Amino acid sequence: MSRIMSQLCRRKPIGQLVSEADTDDEAGESTDAKGAGGASLRRSMGVGQLTLIGISSVVGTGIFFVLGTTVPKAGPAVLLSFALAAVVAGLGALCYVELAGALPVSGSTYSYTYASLGEGAAYVVAWCLVLEYGVAVSTVAVSWGQYLNELTDALFGFQLPEAISQPPGAGGYFNLPALVVVLLCSLLLVRGTRESAAVNAVMVAVKLGVLVLFVAVAITAFNAEHFTDFAPHGMAGIGAAASGVFFSYVGFDTVATAGEEVRNPRRTIPLALTFTLIVVTLLYILVALAAVGAQPAGEFGKQAAAGEAVLAEILRQVTGMGWPAVVLSAGAVVSIFSVVLVTLFGQTRILFAMARDGLVPQIFRRVDRKRHTPAHNTWIVGVLVGLLAALVPLQHLADLTSMGTLAAFIAVAAAVVVLRRIAPDAPRSYRVPLFPFVPILSAASCLYLAYLLPGVTWTLFGAWLLLAAALYLAFGRRGSALNTPPAHGTAPAPDAENPSVTTRS
Repeated sequence: MSRIMSQLCRRKPIGQLVSEADTDDEAGESTDAKGAGGASLRRSMGVGQLTLIGISSVVGTGIFFVLGTTVPKAGPAVLLSFALAAVVAGLGALCYVELAGALPVSGSTYSYTYASLGEGAAYVVAWCLVLEYGVAVSTVAVSWGQYLNELTDALFGFQLPEAISQPPGAGGYFNLPALVVVLLCSLLLVRGTRESAAVNAVMVAVKLGVLVLFVAVAITAFNAEHFTDFAPHGMAGIGAAASGVFFSYVGFDTVATAGEEVRNPRRTIPLALTFTLIVVTLLYILVALAAVGAQPAGEFGKQAAAGEAVLAEILRQVTGMGWPAVVLSAGAVVSIFSVVLVTLFGQTRILFAMARDGLVPQIFRRVDRKRHTPAHNTWIVGVLVGLLAALVPLQHLADLTSMGTLAAFIAVAAAVVVLRRIAPDAPRSYRVPLFPFVPILSAASCLYLAYLLPGVTWTLFGAWLLLAAALYLAFGRRGSALNTPPAHGTAPAPDAENPSVTTRS
């Protein structure tokens, strides 16, 4: 038992984490970061591309889908739910910025936890992230089929049968479009990070343009009377809706997972995190304001229950014409594709970091020599997540994503506090203000939103954590790279408590 406890508590030194991620040269052939296949990830993105990845991961997950499930909970006060979720996410983002500057590595919250709270906590957090990303991809992939049907119906008068285009519980048996979009994104990711980022940039431009169009059209039908019964379910409804929309902010963690594929990560990641928070918060509130102003709150739940694309329906009602809804549906199809793309990217990088540490099989670490992408990792994740999207009821997916995201934010807040204590002199490009008040408030606010999630979500999350614990005891603790001492003649990695001797990053 004492041996297991020592394994659970052992930390991975900051210097070792940074040295393993030292892939600065454009060829991407640094021996420290090579995958099991002998190749490595490549630093190819700047601030603009990484910010677009963050925006892409956030915008679309919430706006194109979540209003149909959150407005019935909060009423018009869903505006406050988005604001509350943004405040909680903002507190967490401040913690992410400090850790991203100190540890510019792949793995995000998992790597931060490994350096601060130890291997056991890192393993649990990693599986929370796997849940968070996998379920987030599945959630938006499910809604992709709804907007695809809206588009094909408007253009060709044709829709896929509900049996193969709707999730179980909403009239369907196997959501084929959800599986297809995940596999297409997997194919693009396998082709290369630079290529994926370029395609994503185009899709983000389309997405933002479509949402601006929605606001401009919907605001013409703004009716202040729709806000009369502003908070029909009080603060409980506002909080419940906020906990439901919080999964939208998974984008912050996605930005941090790219630590080994951006240039000058100590500067690039903090800036991208900051820009992402500002842009998406403003956009969320504007779209929600226009949507609730354009139709009564009671209509949102009916549309969602009928499997209708809420924003497209609003435009159709406002204009009485078909073209605005066609444009919105087309934009949603592109937008949700980009969300699936970048969120899938984040999940594969978490598993890549875990494989490098020996905590999951090495197949997740193998990097294609030509493309410099973890191809096997991407296809395995793509197939499993695609099947999840095709077969699992939608309502349970969104809440599970929120739970995984909240758990990750709590771990990040704790990591900031612990690393300030054990490695006070470690290089940091940014420090959280009002320390330790901000990290403590971040963790407490996340716990509050988690408390408001349904009991079934807690049950499913608890079962997932038990599975993670079993996997660690059966495989992770035995395969951990920390079991193997440094090779003969190799200088040991700097310890977290003595960070003054660190490698270049």
